[in-house]
Amino acid sequence: MNAGSYMPQLNSSKPPKPHARLENWIWILIYGGLFLVILGLASGRTDATIGWLLAIPGAVAAAVGIVLIYVRSRLPS
Repeated sequence: MNAGSYMPQLNSSKPPKPHARLENWIWILIYGGLFLVILGLASGRTDATIGWLLAIPGAVAAAVGIVLIYVRSRLPS
């Protein structure tokens, strides 16, 4: 501990995760895509065009995220 500090220093000997950025993008795409699908379904009751314009890209983004999960499973650790 440093003098005057109650927080210990974190000296991790583990290297950073090599695929952390890919994993972040996977979950951003899945959750963001599902959010857009739900938003598109909800707004589709008022205006069908806007509903489709939100739902289709959201579904594509979620599908890309799911495909990236498969790609990540095949990468060497």
